[in-house]
Amino acid sequence: MKYKKKERQEKLVEMIEETPFITDEELAKKFEVSIQTIRLDRLELSIPELRERIKHVANKNWNETVKALPIDEVIGEIVNLELDNLAISILDIKEEHVFSRNQIARGHHLFAQANSLAVAVINDELALTANAEISFTRPVKVGERVVAKASVTGRDQKRTIVDVRSYVQDEVVFEGTFYMYRSTEK
Repeated sequence: MKYKKKERQEKLVEMIEETPFITDEELAKKFEVSIQTIRLDRLELSIPELRERIKHVANKNWNETVKALPIDEVIGEIVNLELDNLAISILDIKEEHVFSRNQIARGHHLFAQANSLAVAVINDELALTANAEISFTRPVKVGERVVAKASVTGRDQKRTIVDVRSYVQDEVVFEGTFYMYRSTEK
């Protein structure tokens, strides 16, 4: 549906507030305008580009630090972290993540994002994956953004159970339950 400029800009502000990680490309498709029009609208409305919005959300929400592994070993960019509770990371699928013949992401990248997020959410110096039950629900293609959300759902003897769901927009593309060994009982 085509909107007049003022109406489109109002909707643009609402959409970015609801989904701060939405790309200019996705917005252009939703509003049926060019990417350049979206960029001009953002500039006029003083809405920063995606990378700056991600940093802003991360700085606002991320008040703890990863303990179980160095931050540069987390696959994807962590944008929210509450130790022993929840974590969110973003991974933009690029050419180096996909098979060249079909532009579909290699599964180990999606698994690595989810697994490293399951490790990162553990409030311990040592957290290891003891077991995982995973499923890929649809292929992910180059250019798509994967948002992984991890939540601690319980304990099984001496293990912490972490559920991870990965999404492209609102569609689940990966699901996993990770049984995490940790060195200390919490």
